[in-house]
Amino acid sequence: MAATFDVQPVSRFAGKCPPLKRPQEIAYFSFDDDHKFRLDDSSLKYYYTPEYSHHLPANLCDGFDTFEKHDDSVDEHLDSLLTTIMEMEKADGKRSEVDFITWRGMMTKILTAPFDHFSKFEMNATRFQGTIFIEDFHDAKVADQSRQRSQPARPGAHSQDMMSYWGYKFETLCVMPDTWGETSREYIENRHRHIVSNKAQYCSVVKTGFANSSLIIGGEVDAVQTKKPYDPEIPGSKDRPIPWVELKTSEAIQSDRDVLKFERKLLKFWAQSFLLGVPRVTVGFRTKEGILTHLQNLDVLKIPGQVKNGKGTWDGNSCINFTGALLDFLKKTITSEGVWKIRRVEKSPVIEVFQVETSGHGRILTSEFVNWRQEQIAGEVMQMLR
Repeated sequence: MAATFDVQPVSRFAGKCPPLKRPQEIAYFSFDDDHKFRLDDSSLKYYYTPEYSHHLPANLCDGFDTFEKHDDSVDEHLDSLLTTIMEMEKADGKRSEVDFITWRGMMTKILTAPFDHFSKFEMNATRFQGTIFIEDFHDAKVADQSRQRSQPARPGAHSQDMMSYWGYKFETLCVMPDTWGETSREYIENRHRHIVSNKAQYCSVVKTGFANSSLIIGGEVDAVQTKKPYDPEIPGSKDRPIPWVELKTSEAIQSDRDVLKFERKLLKFWAQSFLLGVPRVTVGFRTKEGILTHLQNLDVLKIPGQVKNGKGTWDGNSCINFTGALLDFLKKTITSEGVWKIRRVEKSPVIEVFQVETSGHGRILTSEFVNWRQEQIAGEVMQMLR
């Protein structure tokens, strides 16, 4: 029998939220141009606006026929995140004791749930050594993507694949492999001609918290404005905020209805950035035909206030309070190993949690990670017995 958590009425989550600790990067990893895992920052990109390269207006459809698209039909589980945490623990000599370990995508779905009434999700979860690990249920995700792609485009509209490509093309126009001073003028001025690929990624791993729950979250970061502020020679520099930039595209606002649509988009923009401690979203506004016309920079922490003073379609404090309450509920519900489902049906007023396997961890955890953690526990016991 499923345990249920009420999403509605959202009003019960209104009000001030408790003080939040800024997400702090504790580790990172990359996927290279072939989407091979690397325990380094080799895929970190730097932001430089295309406005200074005379690339606007730009046709975001250009290069679609040569797009090098990552095959996302393969279920990657939490593997790369767990490997990164395991290597960090080996270097630090201690376990990461938190309540939850998951991807940013899972937390985005949870954080936006109170106001995204059309959202649906299905996640797998397991409990191990006091931590709940959560991943996407890949089969449901692939089936949903297949249904979306099979829907015919509206007359005169571009395909779903093309519209998804626009975001990657925009990123290519905005990023460089190094800082401006270390990147050639030729590279910067020819970004509009570069082949677009979404295989290479830089992923930040942060420690953060909501109310009574601590989390480690991994997620892709699009770019950084300048060098990361960490300097081994300067005490405390690792705690400084990193000037990340999240890159998004949106249809240009031309009517009152467009304002409403943009506010709803801002919910996801804010949630994704807020979770990893990204301070800025740069939005590339485009026409219906995919012509990039202008850019706007948004301060992530000011987005909820902007919405409140606009149409008021969502409330950031309610999202944060809701997330804290749901995480508390998950800790009280997922109390043993096995595989659990966390599910929300489209338009449903509740989130369901139920167990589908009573033992083991499914494929959520890798055997390498489990063995490492068990070795750590054995070592801790030996230390206590000495």
